[in-house]
Parts: sequence; C-alpha cells; structure tokens
Amino acid sequence: MTFRQLGLSIYPDHSNYEEDARYLDLGHKYGFTRIFMSMLEASDPEATKAKFKKIISYGNTLGYDTVLDVSPRIFDDLGISYSDLSFFADLGVSGIRLDEGFNGATEAMLSYNPYNLFIELNMSNDVAYLDNVLSYQANEPFIFGCHNFYPQVGTGLPYDFFVRTTKRFKKYGIHTAAFVSSAHGNQGPWNVNDGLPTLEAHRHLPIAVQAKQLFASGLIDDVLIGNAYASEDELKALSDLNRYQLQFDVNFVPDVNDIEKTIVLKPQHFRRGDVNALVIRSTMPRVTYKDVPNPAHDNTIEFQRGDVLIGNDDFGHYKNELQIALQPHSDPRKNKVGRINEHELGLLDYVHPWSKFKFENHQ
Repeated sequence: MTFRQLGLSIYPDHSNYEEDARYLDLGHKYGFTRIFMSMLEASDPEATKAKFKKIISYGNTLGYDTVLDVSPRIFDDLGISYSDLSFFADLGVSGIRLDEGFNGATEAMLSYNPYNLFIELNMSNDVAYLDNVLSYQANEPFIFGCHNFYPQVGTGLPYDFFVRTTKRFKKYGIHTAAFVSSAHGNQGPWNVNDGLPTLEAHRHLPIAVQAKQLFASGLIDDVLIGNAYASEDELKALSDLNRYQLQFDVNFVPDVNDIEKTIVLKPQHFRRGDVNALVIRSTMPRVTYKDVPNPAHDNTIEFQRGDVLIGNDDFGHYKNELQIALQPHSDPRKNKVGRINEHELGLLDYVHPWSKFKFENHQ
C-alpha cells in the first residue's frame, strides 16, 4: 500500500541551520516525514556538501526522507558523474529530484544506483517523458514523480493541465507528489516568492483546503509545503486533515439540535450510487435514527450550494436523512443544520457516486 505523506521544504542556501532544525522539529511533532531541499543554487562543492549534510543528517535522526532538487547544470558545476551518485549518498538523502530531464536512458541508468536512491522526475510537463524513461527499462520501484512549484503569481498550473500530466504517472502506479503554499512562508529558491503552490488556484487558499483537493483528486500521494517556514497552525491543520477521504469543515446554525449534530459528525457518510444533480444524499442516518424526533427549524429559507440539510419530522420516510445542497432549492421538510466552509465548496465536485466523506466542526 502506498501511504500518503506530508512534507516540508527548507532552503539551506537562504537560511541557517538553527532555524531549519527548529522547523524540522516542529514538522516531526506533527507527523511530517518528507523534506524537499533545493540544490539548484549550489556552486561550491565542499561548502555545499558540509552545509547540506549537517541539516540532512539531523532530519534523518527525526525519521525524514530528504529529496534534493538538482539539474544537469548542478552535476556539471559540482563535478558529479551521472554514473556515480556517491556525492548524494554521502549527504544521506533518500533520493534526488531531476528538475530538468536528461534523455531517458540516463534517468533509467540512475535508477539502478547501488545506494538505492530513488529518482524523482518532474511531472509538470504534458509530454511522454516518463514513457521514454520507462522504455529504457528503468528500475520502476525507484522512479517517483513530483510536480514543480511556481513562485510567481499567475504562473501555477491550471487544474485540467495538472490532471493530464499527473495521469501520465498514475497510470503506471508511480508515487506522486505536489506542492501547497504556506500563507506565512517567505522563503524559497529564488528572490521572488508569491507563494509556492503547484496549482495556481491554490495560491491564496488556506493550506488545508489546498491539501484536501490534492488528496481528493486521487492523483497525489504526498503533499509538500513549498515555501518556508509554515506556521505551527498550518502544520497542525495539515496533520489533522484526513488524507484518505474528504472531511468537510462544517459550521452549524445556532438552532442545530443534538440529534442533528450526531447525524452530521458520527456516521461514515457515503453518497448514494444513484446520484442526482440537486443534492448529495447520505441515506443511512435515516435508518439508524428513524425513531429519533427532529422538529422543524431553519426550514423556510432557500437552501444554497454547500448547505447541510437533514430531513425533519414532516419528511416521513426520509426523516433524518442527511443531504448537502448542490443547487438552490426550497423544501420545508428539510432543516438547514449547517454550512460547509466557503473555501471548501469546490471540493463538492469530488463527491462521486459511492464516495465516502465525513464532517468536522471547529466551532
């Protein structure tokens, strides 16, 4: 089974060891297990090696897997041979990410390195790059994929392009990763930093919502924070989210009653397989709680997309069925019991026939 991981990024060429170590400690506290580290700015082999090895070694003691971002130019600048990855093995990394590709044959050969370093390919191009690498009989378990991030506002990937490029990797079962952006981080590889997301639509969203969409797409295994340093609140928010099913943040209405709170928060919800365009229906609560009274309230308004509804005592057979409104409509037999966080309304598109989902409440 491929487990979904959380990761963070540090930039030793723009930071100091003490700050980075504190950040790794904080990430470790919240269950982060991957480090992305850029070596694209490196120039002095010995100074680079000493600086990077110190923080990588510390990360290793905390159980992190570190991936170094490199390019063909870095191999040349540091005098590293493609046939000898001992430089990276000596640093203690788990893998290297190739920001730019070679010719397919080189990547395939790199995947047979004796140190078992995995080779992470750039996923953010809609070309048959991976097919080319695999056609040279690459060591497939050691081939990973990771998207780019985009420091300049307006330059992140559009969602449809992201889907096409990622599917090129997922069809082979390749482990994938993409970046989300911290609202607090101001550190990246370059001197422009408008955030560091993979998807442009994520640039100004709360970090947990960004991650929820990546996981909900079913296309991304690992979510990495692109910029440093994320706040502790952001690290905790990512740590708390459910990586394996959508969990909507719901705000209850003032008159919500105890049975409605129970219906929203307790069951394992799933959407009926015979879907409709008006509402998402979770029908098991009407069976489980069929004998529990539920008087009408907040039932004479027009419901809007994202409203969480439960059938009241006037709804007969459908009393205590939970629904999420997809289109505006009115029905006095339903109570509005809450509303999904406005930032998460787009995630409703990921609730497919038979999709499992849950709710959480932070009020």
